[in-house]
Amino acid sequence: MDQFMERAVELAAENVRNGGEPFGAVLVKNDKQVAEGVNELHQRFDMTAHAEIQAMRKAQKMMHSHELKGYTMYASGEPCPMCLTAMYFAGVDTIYYGASSEDALDAGLGKAKAIYEELQKPKSERTMEMVHMPLRDGQEDPMQLWKERS
Repeated sequence: MDQFMERAVELAAENVRNGGEPFGAVLVKNDKQVAEGVNELHQRFDMTAHAEIQAMRKAQKMMHSHELKGYTMYASGEPCPMCLTAMYFAGVDTIYYGASSEDALDAGLGKAKAIYEELQKPKSERTMEMVHMPLRDGQEDPMQLWKERS
C-alpha cells in the first residue's frame, strides 16, 4: 500500500515541476492501480480537474460506470470538499492522504480548509448566496419524472 502513496506523492512533485499544484492521486482496487491523476486545472482551465477527480474520471470512463465501490484512493493531500463529495457519490471505500488541509494552508493553498468551514454554516450564513426557486405552475417536474421512471 505504501507504493500507492509513494506514487501519489511522486505525481504531485512532478506536477509542481510542470507548473501545477502539489496534488497527485492513485485509485486502487484489489491492491492493483487502476488510474492516477494530477491537478490539471492550470492546463484545462477547469476548477474540477483535481487529482482525485481526474483519476476517478479515467477509471469510470474505462469501466463505463460511475460506481467505484471497493476502490481505495491514495491522495498526496487531504481531499478538498469537492473531491471528497465526488468520492462519496462514487462509493469509494477508503481514502489515504498525505498532507493535511493545514499543511496546504501553510503552503499557500488554503481554499479547502475555508470551504470545509463554510459548509458547516447554515445556508443563510454562507458567503455564497443560495436562492431556492420552486417550479412555476404548470412546469414539468423532473423529479416526478424520475420517480415515475424508477
